[in-house]
Amino acid sequence: MKYFRVHTSDIAYLTQQPRGIFTTVGKLVDAKILTEEETAEYWKQRKYFEKVLPVPPFYKDGNPDRAITWFKDTPQGNVIWNQLTFYRQMCAKYGLKLYRSETTEIPDEIIYEDDFQIAVKDQREDLKVKVKEI
Repeated sequence: MKYFRVHTSDIAYLTQQPRGIFTTVGKLVDAKILTEEETAEYWKQRKYFEKVLPVPPFYKDGNPDRAITWFKDTPQGNVIWNQLTFYRQMCAKYGLKLYRSETTEIPDEIIYEDDFQIAVKDQREDLKVKVKEI
């Protein structure tokens, strides 16, 4: 199976991995960079994605294992990717380059899995990842 992440080049403090697209746009909201209309749309989009994409339970505990999520390259995972138009638009508008990392290997210890994604902790340093700018 193939797995993929969509992220910026910024390294997240907690995970020490590139910051994912959901967190990246959330940080724009927190910094009050988006317009009022964009912020309202962000909350609408976020509510939708929290309804259709399971939120791994470790996030409610502050992600103590410093896990990162990878989409599964499956019909379900790709549906979510195709619906992330607003997030991609906000990154483009505010000058944030996005990258797609892909691997055919399990990145390390899976601590969560659903139909759309896996979450791993302690990602292997020797993981073979193909990265391309979107």
